[in-house]
Amino acid sequence: VQLVESGGGSVQTGVSLRLSCEVQGSTNSVLAMGWFRQAAGKEREGVASIAPDGGSTYFADSVKGRFTISRDNAKNTLYLQMNSLTPEDTAMYYCAAVGENVLSLGASRYKVWGQVTQVTVS
Repeated sequence: VQLVESGGGSVQTGVSLRLSCEVQGSTNSVLAMGWFRQAAGKEREGVASIAPDGGSTYFADSVKGRFTISRDNAKNTLYLQMNSLTPEDTAMYYCAAVGENVLSLGASRYKVWGQVTQVTVS
């Protein structure tokens, strides 16, 4: 299975951006999914996680109320809607997947990773 990300870019403070992550290949092996980010000089941080059916979500405190995670299983695509962006959101963003029904912001739980998309907020 492969995860193909899109939607990153450079934006101004306060605007919105949506990231997408398409699951290609053996989609049946993908259950829970998540978004992570890594800013320059910092460790990778879990941002959001979503259950296989999209019914449950979990967010890091740093993005709660501003970011929304969702998925369209018919399109095999995961989304991250980011609102009210600030320079502190500048990072490389990764989507990730795991073959378990678990909500987690721990990177070690995830087995498949996307190729990264850069988000820069100025």
